[in-house]
Amino acid sequence: MAFHEIRFPPKLSFGSLGGPERRTEIVALTNGFEERNTPWAHSRRRYDAGLGLRSLDDVAELVAFFEARGGQLHGFRWKDWADYKSCAPSRVPAAQDQMLGQGDSARTAFALHKAYVSGPGRYVRPVVKPVQGTVRIAVGGDELREAVHWSLDYATGVVTFAEPPGDRAAVTAGFEFDVPVRFDTDHVAVSVASFEAGSMPDVPVIEVRT
Repeated sequence: MAFHEIRFPPKLSFGSLGGPERRTEIVALTNGFEERNTPWAHSRRRYDAGLGLRSLDDVAELVAFFEARGGQLHGFRWKDWADYKSCAPSRVPAAQDQMLGQGDSARTAFALHKAYVSGPGRYVRPVVKPVQGTVRIAVGGDELREAVHWSLDYATGVVTFAEPPGDRAAVTAGFEFDVPVRFDTDHVAVSVASFEAGSMPDVPVIEVRT
């Protein structure tokens, strides 16, 4: 699948409805108990881009973006206003937000991710679309400089160090990130009369694996 490294206009995604989706297979046993399993290692997010439209100019901008992506053909970046930082929404990302791993004096590449922890449960989400200019990296608690000590592939979320971190040195990161998505329809139906009456078009967007 082709992917365009361009972000859906943030002013249009603000106010949209969406969030993570899981797939759980449940089998009811004859004794009344259940067996639950999931074929998905990672959640998948869905959004409705139509709810962020506030004017006919917004509709025109959405249609232009939709046409330029070829409908469902090309993926793009999406800012999830409810979850786009390595830290709490009210904070500024810091270099110690997320633990990426430990150095071994040989490994130079580390993938960005975000951990979601609640009680005994923990989910680690791959971050493949970091936002340029927001990423901070530290090794052993000391923040390092981009283009001097490390580089980042902003299309995959992989950090590469100029020199491998030392044995047991904590590699940490802070960042903002986008969600890789595509339109989940090849048709956008807009009625000017309905829009002015408060009826928003349905424009589904779904996360893709890259």
